[in-house]
Amino acid sequence: MNESTHRLETEDPARDVASPSLTDGLRRSLDPRSIPLNRAMGRIVTACVSLPLGAGVGVLWGVFGPPAGVAAFLVGAWAAITGTLGWWLYTWPVLHHRYASYTVNPDGIKIRTGVVWRKAISVPRSRVQHTDVSQGPLERRYGLGTLGVYTAGTSYAKVSLDGLAHGTALEIRDHLLPLEGTDAV
Repeated sequence: MNESTHRLETEDPARDVASPSLTDGLRRSLDPRSIPLNRAMGRIVTACVSLPLGAGVGVLWGVFGPPAGVAAFLVGAWAAITGTLGWWLYTWPVLHHRYASYTVNPDGIKIRTGVVWRKAISVPRSRVQHTDVSQGPLERRYGLGTLGVYTAGTSYAKVSLDGLAHGTALEIRDHLLPLEGTDAV
């Protein structure tokens, strides 16, 4: 489904349910733009780990002198950690995207996530207390958003679904809100 078919957020109070195409009960995957977004975040994490680790190797080298075996080991360990972390954070977003999905139907939302440990969460619309859509700077750059659904309870009082097109997240948020004249609790 492309972004042009989504409705934009308006102040129209009559709009209390999502379009029928969104609530048809079909299982949908996350927006494909979530892969480059997560890869960009992976590059930031790799840099935040690699630079201090490299500085630590430099300090150890400066303090203890450059013995050939120790220096080679430290530089090799730094390169291995940085390379492995970079490769993992480049590969993981594709796996996450492959196994994450959601289903919106008139009664609520079902979210499936997990590559190794799979998790399926079903949130009935009648249990939703409130919802929100958030966007960080990188999500805004890629046109994505994170849907937050808050329910009564302790185990999954807040359920988040990231990797949605911003318009889709707004539409799901509006759909999950209680209908006028009903109470969510």
